[in-house]
Amino acid sequence: MERKHHWSSHHFANGLVPRERFFIHFEQEYELFVRDFPILVARAYIQCPIAAVRADLAANIFEEETGQLAAGRPHPELFLDIPRGFGCDMARFTSIELLDGAKRYRAILDHHTTGRGWCEAAAVTTLFIEGTAYERGELDATAPKRPMPPIEEHPLHRHYQVPLSSLTLPAVHRQVEGDHRAAAWRAVLEHTPVNEEGAVVAAMEACLQGWLAYKDSVASAVGIAPLTT
Repeated sequence: MERKHHWSSHHFANGLVPRERFFIHFEQEYELFVRDFPILVARAYIQCPIAAVRADLAANIFEEETGQLAAGRPHPELFLDIPRGFGCDMARFTSIELLDGAKRYRAILDHHTTGRGWCEAAAVTTLFIEGTAYERGELDATAPKRPMPPIEEHPLHRHYQVPLSSLTLPAVHRQVEGDHRAAAWRAVLEHTPVNEEGAVVAAMEACLQGWLAYKDSVASAVGIAPLTT
């Protein structure tokens, strides 16, 4: 997870992505995993024989699908508030064509969440998709934690004037992410059989490589390149 970093994050965080192409990023995120995230987690749930793990997964699915624990609305719906507040043509979100890198990454996600056991599916969804390069901070009090600046400092608000009322989803993530991360790591670390650990690590590595290729595709599509020194 500490390798889950892409050079384009600097551009997105600092307003360096052309405004007229930003819709590509929103569309790809939504089609790739945001809309279907509750389904991806549910694949782990239905394969899992451990009641305590299922309970955590069920809570995750319920919140993502309904928002009734924290967000108030389903998370995919709240995500769409962001491009709406950005001024995107929302009709585009009814029919999205994934970029080549996104297609490859989604194929990896589908492969490791379908028919390969709950451990791989849970790791891929609750650890990799939801996680960041700061995951060690969820397990080690001395390690850096994921930065959680005030929502008023969100790059979309600061650089693209997206109203704060459209950023409910990232605001909710700031409130509940700690509990989600702890539950995700507890499930995988405490309940993955020793003989399946290698497969879980391999799945995470595959996801990392797919994610990096996906980020490369988006960067090319929005017209950005690595900064030169």
